[in-house]
Amino acid sequence: MTDKSIKIPGPDHPITVTPNTAHIVVRAGGRTVADTRRALTLREASYTPVQYIPREDVDMTLLERTSHTTHCPYKGDCSYYSIPVGGERAVNAVWSYESPHAAVAQIAGHLAFYPDRVDSIEETR
Repeated sequence: MTDKSIKIPGPDHPITVTPNTAHIVVRAGGRTVADTRRALTLREASYTPVQYIPREDVDMTLLERTSHTTHCPYKGDCSYYSIPVGGERAVNAVWSYESPHAAVAQIAGHLAFYPDRVDSIEETR
C-alpha cells in the first residue's frame, strides 16, 4: 500500500492531505448537499481535520457563490459559497481553494463545509 498523503515540511505548521474513502454526507436545510466516498482529509497544525469533497460529489445547484474571500498563507486564496436552503446560518458555509499553493494542490476542485453552518456532516466507514 502506498502512502498518498502529502506532508508540508515545517514543525510550526504541518499540513497533511490524505484520501478518505469513508462515506461522507453533508446535509443543510433538510437537503443532501454532498455525498462522497472520495473526500480528502486535510490535517493542519492543531486544528480539527477538515473533509474536502470533490465538486462532482456536491449538488452545486444548492450553493450560491458569495463575494466573501480570505487568504491563508499556507493554502492560498479562498472563496466562499452560501447554502440558501440552509437559512441564515448557512451563509458562507462552504469554502474552496480554487488555485491552492502547490504544497496542497490536491484540494483544488474540492469544497469544505463548516460543521456549525450545516445540519450535519456524517462520516461512516
